[in-house]
Amino acid sequence: MLPKQLLKQMVDFNKTAFENSFNAMVTLQEQMEKMAGAYMDQMTGVSAETKKAVHEWTKMYKKGLEDFKKMMDDNYKKLDSFLAEGK
Repeated sequence: MLPKQLLKQMVDFNKTAFENSFNAMVTLQEQMEKMAGAYMDQMTGVSAETKKAVHEWTKMYKKGLEDFKKMMDDNYKKLDSFLAEGK
């Protein structure tokens, strides 16, 4: 097997492992967000300002996840195009 083909298979495996791990992390985060939201809705001592702060924090976290995922996808595409060169 050629070295580039072996490297391509390794990169594909790594990309699949990343995708699965990332999706599991996002699913877990979404479930925790729902639980925390339900918990905060039932608490009487939580002010609207605190709820707003938690909501803003959640939005920033999601934006960070989206940016990270986009960066990883872009880098995998660059690596794929590099490995495709010289076939």
